[in-house]
Amino acid sequence: MTWILWGMVLALLIPIAVACRPCDVWHRLAAFASIASKVALILLVASVVRGDRMLALVGVLVLSAGNSGMLLLANLLRGVDR
Repeated sequence: MTWILWGMVLALLIPIAVACRPCDVWHRLAAFASIASKVALILLVASVVRGDRMLALVGVLVLSAGNSGMLLLANLLRGVDR
């Protein structure tokens, strides 16, 4: 199970590399949303490994409400572009 966790951490490095590149704002926003989703899934896997329900609760909260801030930021940026 820890090998799965290490694989997920390695997969997390891909959107971090995209976010660090000089690119369009929309690509960075999508990369940050991907990072948030992957970190939440890593939290859920780590909570299963550790048997910690509170860590799982934080992972579920990040999955359910974490990307809503990204959507609000995208709408704000779209309004600025117009």
